[in-house]
Amino acid sequence: MLIARVVGNVVATQKNAKLEGAKLMLVQPLDLAGAPRGGTVLAIDSVDAGVGDRVLVVQDGKAAQQALGRGTAAVDAAIVGVVDAMELVS
Repeated sequence: MLIARVVGNVVATQKNAKLEGAKLMLVQPLDLAGAPRGGTVLAIDSVDAGVGDRVLVVQDGKAAQQALGRGTAAVDAAIVGVVDAMELVS
């Protein structure tokens, strides 16, 4: 699981039938300080996130499939939560 910021939407007029109606989002992974880390990731939204939201993303296919509840659809990453606040405790 990783923390990311939603940076854009993806529109696909044709996609796998199991993904019909699913919202595709581009997310930028973040480090713990909130700085961008690595490249953007295409993720399917399961929580109605929007551009600018900080979100939790799973990148395991099986976990993403379970979060979306769409059976065995071809999914690598899914947005599973919107982060309201974060506190680091050492």
